[in-house]
Amino acid sequence: MAIDTHTHFYEPNRPQGVPWPPSDNELLYRTVLPPHLKTLAEPVGITGTVVVEASPWVDDNQWILDLAEKEPYIVGFVGNLDPDSDTFDANLDRLSENPIFRGIRIGRGHLQGGALARSGVRRLADNDLSLDILAGPDQLSLVADLARKLPDLRIVLNHVAHVPIDGLTPDAAWIDGLHAVAEFPQVYCKVSGMVEMAKKSPAPAEMAYYAPTMDHLWEILGEDRLIYGSNWPVCERAADYATVYRIAQEYFASIGSEALKKVLYSNPTLAYGIRERTG
Repeated sequence: MAIDTHTHFYEPNRPQGVPWPPSDNELLYRTVLPPHLKTLAEPVGITGTVVVEASPWVDDNQWILDLAEKEPYIVGFVGNLDPDSDTFDANLDRLSENPIFRGIRIGRGHLQGGALARSGVRRLADNDLSLDILAGPDQLSLVADLARKLPDLRIVLNHVAHVPIDGLTPDAAWIDGLHAVAEFPQVYCKVSGMVEMAKKSPAPAEMAYYAPTMDHLWEILGEDRLIYGSNWPVCERAADYATVYRIAQEYFASIGSEALKKVLYSNPTLAYGIRERTG
């Protein structure tokens, strides 16, 4: 078993269209559905995916869950709900009745001001759900503060916390921030988005370019808190699916088969509370 924990699905040809990606994005504005992913992911050994909702439309959360009902390849879904919304509780209750729904994702704006721990986010832990966070190096201290206030909430940092990657030692603020979140065992980090964070263009395809960044992730967070994600199809702005997977696979396989198994399966299962699907 191997899980890609970060993909997006959408259908611009629906009657209602899509709010994201924009129609002028020639690369991403196209039909992106499970069969398209499976064509790329199954040949490299990926057996399931966690879908992350980028659309701000509440109804699109149900659209993905309806898709998952017919597609067992979707093993988990991270929704898009505003924890400050008056309708958050009702929407969370409704969506979490489906075991494929495993949490929500928030952006950087929600971390400011320290109010997040007082918002509906508290209810995620009560429902055995997780919180994905888009955060940069300068916001990792805020993530650590949230983890301190909500010790029962599993938190998943997206896209290696958006550290710029240049093939050398990563930014000191990012390293310090990782140490801050590492104090809290419920915080995980996705090894995703690295080709998009590469300073070189086109993004290097060699694992060695990304190794200094991954070395720090491994040394600071360890073998039990890193999970793999492709960020497909967005990753195609910088590299194809096979290249993105190979970079991560080569690095963790060089450490050992057990490390690779944890990053691809054991850790995602724990981070999201994924239940086995049949059919």
